[in-house]
Amino acid sequence: MKKIFITGVAGFIGSNLAKKLLEDKNIFVIGLDNMNDYYDVDLKKYRLNKLTKYNNFTFFNCNLANKESLNNIFNTFLPDVVVNLAAQAGARDSIINPDNYIESNIIGFYNILEECKKYPVKHLVYASSSSVYGDNTKVPFSTDDKVDSPVSIYAATKKSNEVFAHAYSKLYDIPSTGLRFFTVYGPAGRPDMAYFKFTEKLVNNEKIQIYNYGNCRRDFTYIDDIVEGIIRVIEKPPEKKIGNDGLPIAPYKIYNIGNSHPESLNDFVTILIEELKNAGVLDNNFDLASHIELLPMQPGDVEVTYADTTELEKDFGYKPNTTLREGLKSFTQWYKDYYIDKKKINIK
Repeated sequence: MKKIFITGVAGFIGSNLAKKLLEDKNIFVIGLDNMNDYYDVDLKKYRLNKLTKYNNFTFFNCNLANKESLNNIFNTFLPDVVVNLAAQAGARDSIINPDNYIESNIIGFYNILEECKKYPVKHLVYASSSSVYGDNTKVPFSTDDKVDSPVSIYAATKKSNEVFAHAYSKLYDIPSTGLRFFTVYGPAGRPDMAYFKFTEKLVNNEKIQIYNYGNCRRDFTYIDDIVEGIIRVIEKPPEKKIGNDGLPIAPYKIYNIGNSHPESLNDFVTILIEELKNAGVLDNNFDLASHIELLPMQPGDVEVTYADTTELEKDFGYKPNTTLREGLKSFTQWYKDYYIDKKKINIK
């Protein structure tokens, strides 16, 4: 039985990945999450509850920065594959609360690397982010581009993950793959993401704030596409090779996972409103114009994210392809079921 250790398993991506993997009875998933209150813990519990019904799943509530607890997990289970998705997320919040990002995203990731060194794994897959491209003006973003200009602490921590992973891959021959995710969205997603926050405000008859006057463009990537990409990557670690100097060539790869089709925030909001109406979350007569406040660009934001997925397509024959309308339709239907039909909120 293959043993896969997923950190951040109660998170948006982690829970969806774990659920898909657990459907294969030949896979045993060890999950870790610290269940912090960066956003609604009930939502994390909701995701986690969908996993606990599987017999091939076990869960640990602890922090990656806790070296002893992490060592006990590795020593007990000897995972074949590690998928590190645990991280303190949010570009803007990282500017306000940098300590949280250093502890989770740098110290926590260092601890993961140390355990992979002590207990050699077949593959370390870890979450990077499109934010590493910073203020790059060349689009689409390619993994061949320089990523030396982060515009948030969060982006800087993700860039550091890639650098540390390369060093450990080279020094200790650990096959590692970093995945630069592009604006992941979908049912039971992160409430701090724009589509979720917009929905919450609109159902409460509040104004939504759209930065850069709606001219930002995002490469929205649906959660199922992300999960499929991760699973394909898990199954194909970078090949171990020996260089001319007799030392290992770092078995190390970086991929973009994005939809390769950036949408303007203005178009995004229009589609979101239409699907909220179709789902019965908003009234058909809802007036969008009176609920929008256009604002300038905010520190930590970038104007466009746009993934070049050529390498992903070449190595795995895969490219995300869920349209924004399809994805937002799924989200709005889930939102109605979770928040409105279950009376978690009252529409004002």
